[in-house]
Amino acid sequence: MADGVTVTIDGKEITVPQGTKIIRAAEMVGVRVPRFCDHPLLDPVAACRQCLVEVWRPGRDGKLAKAPKPMPSCAEDVTPGMVVYSQATSEMARKAQEGMIDFLLVNHPLDCPICDKGGECPLQNQAMTEGRAQSVYDGPKRTYPKPLELTDNILLDRDRCILCQRCTRFADQIAGDDFIQLQGRGGGQPGLTVHGVNGSQIGNFDGDVLHFSNADGSEPSVYLNPQLAGPYGTAAVEERNSGSLPADEQTVEGKPFTSYFSGNIIQICPVGALTSMDYRFRSRPFDLVSVPGVTEHDASGAAIRVDYRRAEVQRRLAGEDAEVNEEWITDKDRFAFHWAHGSDRLTTPLVRDASGTLQPASWPEALDVAAKGLQAAKDAKGVGVLTGGRLPLEDAYAYSKFARVVLGTNDIDFRTRPVTDEENAFLASTVAGTGLGVTYTDVENAGSALIVALEPEDECGTLFLRLRKGARKKGLKVTVVAPYASRGTTKMNAALLKAAPGAEADVLDSLHEGDPAFDSLKESGIILVGERAGELSGVLSAVLRLADRTGARVAWVPRRAGDRAAIEAGALGTMLPAGRPVADAGARADTAAVWGVDSIPSTEGRSTEHMLRAVASGDLAGLVVAGVDLRDLPAQAAQALDAASFLVSFEVRRSAVAEYADVVFPVAPPVEKGGTFVNWEGRMRPFGQAITSVQLPDRIALNDLANAMNHDLGLATLADAVNEISEFDPWDGAKPEAPAVPASSVQTTTIQAGHALLASWNEMLGLGLLQDFEPHLAATAKAAVAYLSPATAQAAGITDAVTISTASGSVTVPALTRDMADGVVWIPQNSRGSQIATLGVRPGAIVQMRAADVEVAQ
Repeated sequence: MADGVTVTIDGKEITVPQGTKIIRAAEMVGVRVPRFCDHPLLDPVAACRQCLVEVWRPGRDGKLAKAPKPMPSCAEDVTPGMVVYSQATSEMARKAQEGMIDFLLVNHPLDCPICDKGGECPLQNQAMTEGRAQSVYDGPKRTYPKPLELTDNILLDRDRCILCQRCTRFADQIAGDDFIQLQGRGGGQPGLTVHGVNGSQIGNFDGDVLHFSNADGSEPSVYLNPQLAGPYGTAAVEERNSGSLPADEQTVEGKPFTSYFSGNIIQICPVGALTSMDYRFRSRPFDLVSVPGVTEHDASGAAIRVDYRRAEVQRRLAGEDAEVNEEWITDKDRFAFHWAHGSDRLTTPLVRDASGTLQPASWPEALDVAAKGLQAAKDAKGVGVLTGGRLPLEDAYAYSKFARVVLGTNDIDFRTRPVTDEENAFLASTVAGTGLGVTYTDVENAGSALIVALEPEDECGTLFLRLRKGARKKGLKVTVVAPYASRGTTKMNAALLKAAPGAEADVLDSLHEGDPAFDSLKESGIILVGERAGELSGVLSAVLRLADRTGARVAWVPRRAGDRAAIEAGALGTMLPAGRPVADAGARADTAAVWGVDSIPSTEGRSTEHMLRAVASGDLAGLVVAGVDLRDLPAQAAQALDAASFLVSFEVRRSAVAEYADVVFPVAPPVEKGGTFVNWEGRMRPFGQAITSVQLPDRIALNDLANAMNHDLGLATLADAVNEISEFDPWDGAKPEAPAVPASSVQTTTIQAGHALLASWNEMLGLGLLQDFEPHLAATAKAAVAYLSPATAQAAGITDAVTISTASGSVTVPALTRDMADGVVWIPQNSRGSQIATLGVRPGAIVQMRAADVEVAQ
């Protein structure tokens, strides 16, 4: 091995790369060394000292010399000729580890039977295997009032904490959010004279002090929350002084914002010190059944573990997948799972009766009514299909086939926003049927990454973590094209290219030799473009032009888990499965052959927006809608749905769309069915059914509906769908040309005083339906604010708050100034207090602004 180092561990010789820690080398030869603070994805700190081993090194004379004391194997690099003895072969190492266990248990409570970690606790396990049979300590234990509320979602039992600092290192090194810190020094003195009252503790970070109380026992001069328990019954220090925080650092509850990734500290805690509000005291680990899964919240494809008991999901944990999410997931992935079993869960089909009321019905009755209604609508002006972006591949494929074979139309679209011909051409030429493209590993190891129309921390959290890791560890240079530098942009140490909505194409086309962003892209560069670029004329074309000039690779990053699968399944009007263009006769013939039909409709289908317009004008009679949130649809969607002569809805829970439906079919959420998500990389992410359900997956419900309409979809089982999809070889015919919309087509609009261009995106935690019934998580969402440049705010006379309005409605939020493009105002797209759907416009539109009477919340 080049630059390798040869060491011997418990008599086993191995050559490892230079810089390898002893504990990693031991793992490679199958030697288990106990540890608490060590984690392969965190920098070593040697805090717990449980991994002590005996080490011998060659001296200058070449003879082995024993180190004078045991060495922490998690922090010590291997050196040539080193000989290591673990607790299995060294009495010194064994006694040292026994001593450390004894030390850790001096103040640790003996509450294993009621501890959430009991049964899966490393301390519990190692106390039995590496500890003494009987403790040498019989004095009183240090105790704290508990729990301490770190966030609305996470509780801390300080008496269980062993100060391993996994949580603090995760916050600093991985998430970049210093929401938890090691505070104080030493072990604490009962006399209250040295090192503060209680010595070292893990707790909330406060901007003024790093301890819970002063050395003399008096309360520190910071904001105290009497509802939280502090040392000796005193009030605990809130995370930071909430009264001095700007609005964008507060949650919707007015508390300091912590992190989108805070739940990971619960999982990596080696004891039961950190617990979640939702899972605390709900179940014992050994009572749970664990099933691997994949997140349904974004396009990351992050691996999760679903733990359930008695057919009820109790918790979700991060799954281990080194190629995708490593060992981290977002708080949304971890905590937002109650949505599938809310009080509005549909349990039976609903059919609208003669009085116009939805009434429960049997499946045969509902299928019969739906079949007759859809057939009549098909014979009249036709039926369109809106699938949304939450479906796994197999379900999206079923809708794609149902539209063409049963309804005889290409009017199908997974996008719930306005789209352009430019985006259709981009998806067809650059995304569809391309398989695995740019990967997480490619991003981490790239020389540079240019991010366009994408906010990774909000829209694809796992991708953000990998970008930050690359920037922090491997010199990745990140550049973001956006109106302002967000919190995530700052944490990636990224450069900002300021661009107002619609001006991104000009910014990209202006990059040339000599610009740092351009020059870095020429050396193993990657361009990550978000789905929002599809609404901005010329941006996708400019991205491809820049990639052509620099040789950079391009990756499209959608927001929803099912978006990429929908493209591969042909759930859009211009594409058939596996990247086959509808306009190509050969592609239609291929598809017809697999489906066993004579022909496929040749007319390209309409987008969601155009279908809704057609329904409203009477040019389209019916709609099939699959789990689409009415708030995500274009303006006037409700009127269009109401105008449909027949509407069938497939939903997990009763929604606003159901109020316009003639038939509503209940379908199973991801946890109750198997399938495959396709993440932004193009990587297949299969998942199995975790919980037995009486509800049917969309594909089986569609298969039954097709049978009622005298068609056989052949998708009665998951295996049928998987096998049929595999028959579609990658399309080897001519692909549609890449879009070539010139930047000059982007109109430069003069913004009048009191007006601004609206910029917006969905923050990770907002008002999406998949976050319902999770109040603890909802309370940790960021407070809604508006960002403007100082010049824009001054011109409109805006100081504390702003009212943004259109003819359709208004939004009032606190206003903050940022270094950003002039003439632009940014607000969250769908958060508490800021829903741009009420404005009836999309980002890039011109809105009115005026100073609001309310003050910024403090």
